[in-house]
Formats: sequence, C-alpha cells, structure tokens
Amino acid sequence: MAAELTAHHRRLAQQKREAITSAATELFLDRGYDGTSLARIAEAAGVSKSTLFKQFPTKAALFEAIVTESWQRDAGDTAARPQTGDLRSGLTAIGHRYADLIGQPRMAGLFRIVIAELPRFPELGRVQFQLGKLPYFASVQHYLESEHEAGNADVPDAESAANQFLGMIANYVLWPRMLLTGWNPAASDIHNAVEEAVRTMLARYTPAPPA
Repeated sequence: MAAELTAHHRRLAQQKREAITSAATELFLDRGYDGTSLARIAEAAGVSKSTLFKQFPTKAALFEAIVTESWQRDAGDTAARPQTGDLRSGLTAIGHRYADLIGQPRMAGLFRIVIAELPRFPELGRVQFQLGKLPYFASVQHYLESEHEAGNADVPDAESAANQFLGMIANYVLWPRMLLTGWNPAASDIHNAVEEAVRTMLARYTPAPPA
C-alpha cells in the first residue's frame, strides 16, 4: 500500500512538473522571459506557488529544466548511441531521432525564446548550448569516434563530422521553421532529408577498400 501511494505521488509530481514547464514555455514565448513571473506560471499551470517553488526555486532553474527536458524528450538518454559496427545503420538511427527531436514545436519555441531574449539575458544562450545542444552533439561525436576506432569509418575529426551531419538535418527540419511560420514539411520529405544526409556522410567517411 505504501509503495502504491509513493508511486501515485511520483506520478502526480511528474504531471505537475510537466504542467509547469509547458505553461512556462508558452508564457516565455508570449510575454518574454523577463515579463513572466513565477506566480503567473503557477497560475497558468494550475498549481500552487508553493508547489512551483518546491520544484523550481528560481526562474533560471525552471528554464534549465525546460532546456534539459526539451533535448531529451522522445529521444531517450542523449548519452545513448547505436552499437558500433554498422555506420549506415547507426547514422540512420541517429538522424531520424534527431529529426524527430528538433521537429517538435516545443524545440522551435525554445530556440525562439533564447534568440529573442539573448541581448538582455545572455545566460539563456549559455544554458541552451551547455545543457541541451552540446551534450547531444557530444553523444554523436562519441559514436563517430567509436566507429573510427573500430575501423568502420575514416573520421579523423569526429567533432566536425558530427556538426556536418546534424547540421544537414537541422538546415531542413529546424531553421526554416524559425523564419517561415508555415514551414511544415511532410514526413516523407523529412525522411528523405535524413537519408540524403546519411548518404553524404557515407560517401565522405566510409574507409577506402584495401589496395
């Protein structure tokens, strides 16, 4: 019985946390980071101020949670990577996972918040980069390094290769959405964009056959 109550309380706490981060994201977009108070977020989320402050004592802590959860949502653990051994399969899995992640409206909203508020709150850009984008890119870099070390790929600069690969996908899936409000490519077009990025990487980084 005690275990059931504990599990129930955890579910309630998680539901409230999701309501808070969702309300905060919408308010930050609508009113700006500076123009949004924690009290207003609590009201919009339908929770008490004490509940919000218990989970997020400061607005900065709340924004950090939004960044971390946005980059991990529907993508699993960003530290996880495909098994080494099949470069095509690994890149394909990473590419589609990344396209799904950055294609979410929540992710575009997060970038808009940071870009809009960066002149007044440069720490938002630091948080977005260090807690969100950088760990994700690092996980892809480490995967490419493992394929290089195993002899399955010729990737002398895995950091550059990771940026090339994810950049090709983001240039189609994410960045047009930042400027074009109607940008909503079909799933088949996104799939093709990822597959083209994989083929480009294979053409560049597949080891040359033995002489």
